[in-house]
Amino acid sequence: MAFECPECTAHRSLRITARIELPPDSRSDEITLQIVKCARCGFAGVAVYEESRRGALDSESFDHRGYRVGQAELAALRHTLRQCRQPGNRRCDCAVHRALGQRDIGGRWLEPEALRWEESFAMQR
Repeated sequence: MAFECPECTAHRSLRITARIELPPDSRSDEITLQIVKCARCGFAGVAVYEESRRGALDSESFDHRGYRVGQAELAALRHTLRQCRQPGNRRCDCAVHRALGQRDIGGRWLEPEALRWEESFAMQR
């Protein structure tokens, strides 16, 4: 499967330009919040990668979804991600990791407010 741009539909054109690894939650072993950009048309958006390795030894489950967001929200997220000195360290206890890694009462990760109402698209086809 390859990343596909939702704007120009070019295959393998979306690149992850920034990311932050967040702590696991009650469902996922890996959670990564990403900023993606199309190398062909310049589209930029936000993506979330979640992976679970729970269950049988040979079972893995992942979800990689993207979101169209406004330019202001994208710029704010990009600025926020730059504030963390260790974006690849899911155990980092900085203000950015704490803010972006919030959980609900059941221990499930809460997506940032800016993503909750945005149009999503499939990252892979």
